[in-house]
Amino acid sequence: MNDLTISQVSKLYDVTPRMLRHYEKLGLIETLHKEDYAYRMYDENAVRRLQQIIVLRKLRIPLKQIAVILNDKEQLQALQIMRENISELDDEIASLEKVRSILKAFVERLDKSIQGKSRIDLLEDTELNAVVSTLSLSKAVLKENTSMTELNKADEILNKNLSPRIILLPPFTVASHHYIGENPEEYVGDAVDKFIKESRLYEIKPDSRYFGFNHPNPGVREDGLYGYEVWVTVPDDMEIPEPLVKKSFKGGLYAAYTIRFPEFHYWQELIKWAENNDRYEPDYRGNDDTMGGLLEEHLNWVYASHMGWPDNGIDGQLDLLLPIKRKQ
Repeated sequence: MNDLTISQVSKLYDVTPRMLRHYEKLGLIETLHKEDYAYRMYDENAVRRLQQIIVLRKLRIPLKQIAVILNDKEQLQALQIMRENISELDDEIASLEKVRSILKAFVERLDKSIQGKSRIDLLEDTELNAVVSTLSLSKAVLKENTSMTELNKADEILNKNLSPRIILLPPFTVASHHYIGENPEEYVGDAVDKFIKESRLYEIKPDSRYFGFNHPNPGVREDGLYGYEVWVTVPDDMEIPEPLVKKSFKGGLYAAYTIRFPEFHYWQELIKWAENNDRYEPDYRGNDDTMGGLLEEHLNWVYASHMGWPDNGIDGQLDLLLPIKRKQ
């Protein structure tokens, strides 16, 4: 197998460049530099490890546990991790079985009431509601010996019940930084981090927010490089030092969904939600090169920067922000 560029790997396995860089940063995969190339290459071993990561992530195994599994030559720790995850699933399956039995009871009572031409109040059924109050909802039900097709289908089902928040972003002024090259998120992030600390932005504007998006989108050029742009909200009259530039954002209506880094596959689910929603539809803005107006808000980023990233920063949560509009 020939070595692959980040662009080829991203397209072949439908994994974002940022996720690949995150896996590398965690030590899950290793890339190599070739003399004839200015960017990282993925050899057969790196690609094989990536394939294993993808399968394990679809099985809902956390990245920390995946790191242990991949580096466990004797596979004793891997066995223990799998057993622990099965135990958790057993508890969730039991909860689902309980939900199913309660739903069947509801159906039987509703059917009898309809036949008797009466109406029942589910909230007044104390017996059933007492059982419902003990439930813990499940997140997964998987069979042994499942195929990859079945696994993908299970993953789709588990992610289909998205419940985004509907928010209105106000107009604001931002300090923007854009870079195309190796590790663009880190490059622009370091520059904005420096700006926040030196300007003491948090003290001037404690509600300051940090946004980012692929630029260009989907983020990988044929030469293997990709770009990212970040915005940090600033007072309208603030002087912005180079290489940052001042820009204005008009605001608008957005569907927001919170994820933990690096769960960017939820972008696809959020877009599907908007395309199939009864009340809203996507309202792409700008151009395809800038993700059509899609934004990623890194929550608590400005505060964490101001505080010097205590304990490696605040738990990495992001809001995926999809521009939407009401259907006519």
